Amino acid sequence: MGTHRNAEFIPAKPHIALTTGEVIRMLRELKGWTQAELANRCGINATNISLLENEKVEIGKKRAEQIARAFGIHPAIIMFPEHEGNEIKKVA
Repeated sequence: MGTHRNAEFIPAKPHIALTTGEVIRMLRELKGWTQAELANRCGINATNISLLENEKVEIGKKRAEQIARAFGIHPAIIMFPEHEGNEIKKVA
């Protein structure tokens, strides 16, 4: 196998935008939590966690704050994932 110099590679650009529901699911799965575990940690019932993850309901400020507190992150990471991609990577 040959060696490659970093100058030969161009960083990949993101091709999809994450939704709030996808961010919640991704963070939850990275932690290894079930929806029930996240529900217990944030005080939102598991049914609503599922609805949020599947984009069936809007998150709202209060829910975003509850979920963010459970993950130990700023609510903006959940509410505005298109602007907070680098912060999401840090949590992973």
